[in-house]
Amino acid sequence: MNPTSPAYIKLKKLFTPLFILGVLTLCLSACTSTQTDTEPDRPHIILMMGDDHGFEETGYNGHPFLKTPVLDEMAAKGLRLDQFYSAHPSCSPTRGSIITGRHPNRYGTYTPNYSMRPEEISIASLLKEAGYATGHFGKWHVGPVKKESPTSPGAMGFDEWLSHDNFFELDPVLSRNGEAPEQIMGESSEIIIDETISFFKKSTAKNQPVFAIVWFGSPHEPYQGLSEDLALYEDLPDSLSEHFTRLTSLITGSGTERPLDSVLQERFAEITAMDRAIGKLRSFLKEEGVADNTLLWYCGDNGIPSSGLYNSKFHGLKGTIYEGGTRVPGIIEWPAGVGKPFTSGVNAVTTDMLPTLAELLDLKLPDRPIDGVSLMPLINGEMKARPEPIGFWMFDTKHLTDDQPYIDPELQQGTTPLAKKMAGVYTRSFRNFHHPEITEEDYLGDRSWLDNTYKLVIREEGDEVIRELFDIRQDPGEGINIIESKPDIAKEMETQLTEWQGSVLKSLTGADYQLKK
Repeated sequence: MNPTSPAYIKLKKLFTPLFILGVLTLCLSACTSTQTDTEPDRPHIILMMGDDHGFEETGYNGHPFLKTPVLDEMAAKGLRLDQFYSAHPSCSPTRGSIITGRHPNRYGTYTPNYSMRPEEISIASLLKEAGYATGHFGKWHVGPVKKESPTSPGAMGFDEWLSHDNFFELDPVLSRNGEAPEQIMGESSEIIIDETISFFKKSTAKNQPVFAIVWFGSPHEPYQGLSEDLALYEDLPDSLSEHFTRLTSLITGSGTERPLDSVLQERFAEITAMDRAIGKLRSFLKEEGVADNTLLWYCGDNGIPSSGLYNSKFHGLKGTIYEGGTRVPGIIEWPAGVGKPFTSGVNAVTTDMLPTLAELLDLKLPDRPIDGVSLMPLINGEMKARPEPIGFWMFDTKHLTDDQPYIDPELQQGTTPLAKKMAGVYTRSFRNFHHPEITEEDYLGDRSWLDNTYKLVIREEGDEVIRELFDIRQDPGEGINIIESKPDIAKEMETQLTEWQGSVLKSLTGADYQLKK
């Protein structure tokens, strides 16, 4: 066709815009394809934790009686953390460490029933800002769950919650989004997993990635199990009936003594029910086709209590800074990120969760001291030793005064009843105090410093200061104090521990909150 003819010019005017549009469409398609290939969807993240679930209480860790097939499979298919620790040997402080990535003494969560402080920056807030739907289900215990509480799950960045101020048994009484508590009939671990699944469906329908914290009420005493789970543990050794242990009575809410065999039967039944509930969640994720890119992280919040002890190889129990108080099961299952299953002996702790997720999602850490380290290098197979030690510290609260409450006491009153009485009531109230001045007494309390080989323990017995040094690799039962043969190592570790305590105490005064968030 003659390029100067009227017909040619008319066709050129018609097709040139269509040609340009087609090229642009192809370019956009190519760009989109490249972005999808190089930047996969952000993973869903679910952090799960058992209540008083110690290291040895799983099948994969060699327990002679317990049946935990789901946790066993997760450990076999994912990253098994054999040197995983709770940041504290009791529940509230450890829970705060997960929320903040910081040691709980930095913000006055010294023991159970001490709350967090409202100025703390929550892991949920960070992920919410990154576009995640955030939910909390189960035990909270770092403040009341009622909506007016300044340290409720909602105040700490969770979009939705079905939670309890403390622990719970079968047919739990829970608060939904801070409203008046209601009883929900059923096995408690399954109830909160069902809520997690419901939240997951609702959030993914809105094309949001999911971040959920699932903190079970099991296996905290007093124990209750379903008949089918109790039947699994009917044949425990007869010798256990000769030993009595103290725990809460489900009838009176006060302390009682019972034979250890029946107590352990109920405790083990709770652990198996919790394990089964986790299996229900994993099955759901597989059915939805999202299991590969969902990061599941399971751990305990402290070691085994005296009512659950059976032939432990560790020294100490819940409430002590020895291995028996802080060593807990730890598993990360994430097929897209942990492609090849492996077991790690690198020391890791609950404060590591926040910095790990922050690095995973390329989020900026809060501008304040963070005690945890990112475990992404470990997940990627690059971390062979922990880059810095872990500090444990049970703050000595005996010298504290309560004349400067940090939060209005009315806002610290809990609403969700539990089976155990305290001060004659079935609910829990929380406390937190201003601590503007630091004294020498503030450095007291059982404390330890754990590096990749050694663990220094310092504690007071009256006027006497006890110092112990253990080779935690060769002597995990902490049976041989080697401090006299390695005084230089102990001295250097004590210096580091004291310096760290000074940093923690500076945070306790509120100095961190003057920094830019």
